[in-house]
Amino acid sequence: MPAIKSLEELKRVREEALQKRLLKNAPGEAQVIIAMGTCGIAAGARDVMKSVLSYLETNQVSGVTVSQTGCIGLCDHEPILQVALGGQPKVTYGDVTPSLAEHILREHVQNGHILSEHTLTV
Repeated sequence: MPAIKSLEELKRVREEALQKRLLKNAPGEAQVIIAMGTCGIAAGARDVMKSVLSYLETNQVSGVTVSQTGCIGLCDHEPILQVALGGQPKVTYGDVTPSLAEHILREHVQNGHILSEHTLTV
């Protein structure tokens, strides 16, 4: 991150960070959970989290709660992303890349279509 050179720039960066935090913790009917245990982070879960938050912000998707959890116990399939819509059971996706995360958000979270070719049995 480049050095901040003015008070206005610092305020802008702070406001952007607050907006991302609010987006991450916004209550909603859809819940996206990203496994952020040590193995998940090593496999790229931070990039998946950034991709999810960026997609939701860019496409102005509301009603989605994004959270993180520790190890889910399926380390061979990290990064792992889970989706829960309403009262339905969670769907667990494995080997998630940032682009796959966006595809999951578009198809499953927004349109209700589970991408069965990427799901894991938990």
